[in-house]
Parts: sequence; structure tokens; C-alpha cells
Amino acid sequence: MTERLLPSDDPISEEVLEWTVKRDAQDISQLMGWLGETSARKDRQILIHRALDLMEEIQHALRRLDELR
Repeated sequence: MTERLLPSDDPISEEVLEWTVKRDAQDISQLMGWLGETSARKDRQILIHRALDLMEEIQHALRRLDELR
């Protein structure tokens, strides 16, 4: 992240949103690892849906970060 001249309007929310993006990305990576290890169709669907939910959460967090900056 680059240094900004002005602080965020809400530094606590910004920190939480940054943490959310990082954590969700790690969770998606783990889910994709499990996806490669399973052959059960139902398990694969569950893993994919959870990863998609996390990607939506990341998109929301990034939109909120854009609003704060």
C-alpha cells in the first residue's frame, strides 16, 4: 500500500476491511486446495459456493475501501 498524504476518514474501518480482504483471500486459497483434493460432486459444489461468497465479500470490502479513500 502506498503512503497517503491525508489519513482515512475512518482508519479503524479501513484496517478491518484490509484484514477482511487478506483473510478471505487466504480462505479462498485453502478452499481451492481442498477442491483439488476431492472428487465428490456435492463437496466440490459446496467449496465453490463458499469461495464465491468470499469473493463477493472481498468485492464489497474493496468498494467500501474506495469510499473511505
